[in-house]
Amino acid sequence: MPLPIDPVDQRWMLRALDEAQAALITEDVPVGAVIVGSDGLLLSTGRNAREARKDPTAHAEVEAIRAAAAASGNWHLTDVTLYVTLEPCVMCAGAILAARIPRVVFGAWDEKAGASGSVYDVLRDRRLNHRVEVVAGVETDACSSLLTDFFRSSGRPR
Repeated sequence: MPLPIDPVDQRWMLRALDEAQAALITEDVPVGAVIVGSDGLLLSTGRNAREARKDPTAHAEVEAIRAAAAASGNWHLTDVTLYVTLEPCVMCAGAILAARIPRVVFGAWDEKAGASGSVYDVLRDRRLNHRVEVVAGVETDACSSLLTDFFRSSGRPR
C-alpha cells in the first residue's frame, strides 16, 4: 500500500501543474516546476520553454533552478524542495545535483527518459557526491493526463 500523500506536497504539485498548463500557450510540452524554500514560501517557478526559447535546455526544472539561484543570490540551493510534474531527465537530474537540491517531488513517471527511479536513478546514485530524497507519485493522474492529452492532440511523438 502506498504511503499517504503529504498535503503540503500535494498543494505545491498543484501549483506546478498550473505552470505546466501555462506551457501549453507556447506549444511546449506541459511540464511545470516550482521551488519552495525551507520557510514554506515559493522561491521560483519554471515551465518547459524549449519551443518558446528555441533552447533544448529550457526544461521546467532548469528554468526553476536558474530563477531560484537568481532570487536567492546563491547557486547552492541546499534548503529547498523542487516540485515537478514529470520525473526529471538525466540533464535535469544533473542540474539538481549541481545545485545541491536536497529534495525532489514529482508527479508522473517518465518510462522513456526518467532519471529519478524509472530508467535511471541518478538522484540517488551512491557513486555521486550528492544524493537527493525523491518522492514520486504526487498527483500522478493529473500530471500524466495532461501529458497524454497533449501528445494525443498535438500528434507529436513522445
